[in-house]
Amino acid sequence: MRYRTLGSSDLEVSEISLGSWLTYSGGIEADRTRACTEAAFEAGINFFDTANVYGQGTAETAWGEILSAHPRDSYILATKVWGRMSDDPADQGLSPAQIAQQIDASLTRLKTDYVDLYQAHRFDPTVPIEDTIEAFQKVVEQGKARYLGFSEWTPQQIQAGIDIAGPELFVSSQPQYSMLWQAPEAEVFGLCAANGISQIVWSPLAQGILTGKYKPGQPIPEGSRFASAEMAAAQDLVYSEETLEAVRRLVPIAEEAGMSMPTLALAWVLRRGEVASAITGASRPEQVHANAAASGVELSDDVLAAVDQALGDVPITEPTLAPAAQAGIKHR
Repeated sequence: MRYRTLGSSDLEVSEISLGSWLTYSGGIEADRTRACTEAAFEAGINFFDTANVYGQGTAETAWGEILSAHPRDSYILATKVWGRMSDDPADQGLSPAQIAQQIDASLTRLKTDYVDLYQAHRFDPTVPIEDTIEAFQKVVEQGKARYLGFSEWTPQQIQAGIDIAGPELFVSSQPQYSMLWQAPEAEVFGLCAANGISQIVWSPLAQGILTGKYKPGQPIPEGSRFASAEMAAAQDLVYSEETLEAVRRLVPIAEEAGMSMPTLALAWVLRRGEVASAITGASRPEQVHANAAASGVELSDDVLAAVDQALGDVPITEPTLAPAAQAGIKHR
């Protein structure tokens, strides 16, 4: 496993990280969650990404039980705030009161005194950005988080935060990024790189589509993510006959290069120096090890050119508002 520095922080994160969006928030059983997490440690993965809203605390609770058995300095832990945490429609967002409440709740579930990275899961245009930034800064001042990040903010929202608090405010951005979803390259990558902000990308395997397990014109395989109602939540983002055909064209490229499809897809993401880590999900330990094997793999120019040709105009390349994201900024 290789490691990269996360933005302007002193955190060295594994190129492949383990996420808990759909799998550990109730998609798979507790024993498999534990097995996958332990497999991550075996593979050299030190970066674990979750959020309070995953299973409304379920994923954090699961990892609190598992990770707390390991020395706290042996892993880098990231969580997020913004999502709705109860039936109360007001129990969400990035108000100072909500941030203060949710960081304490997350730390309790995670069985730790601090998280290494606390992220705004989306931007909240209903709250003055100055209030949100000051609340996040207070979390750091209190020692409850070491660094701050954001997920799926627009370039305008990112720049507004930098204008208010300086480029040292954030160390990470978490966008969706894969061969099929290249939108962040258009604006977000450059803006963040100019301000010392790394990318930690979600869905680098396009929710499993880039593994090649889903075939055009064929039913969804039993036991796969999209066969589960709980884990097919964002299937429509990247799943179509057109994308499946593009992935089918990638398979011989991977085979000729002597690598698996997941390795090809993850190495493609990691070819960009702006990316510090690719967040992967796994429901079985062998998937963790297979994903970890992509660290350090470099793709030749010939392979990259073949990938571009195979994908054609299928990938999303224009700036695109993320699911649940909202444009706009409120000032006080």
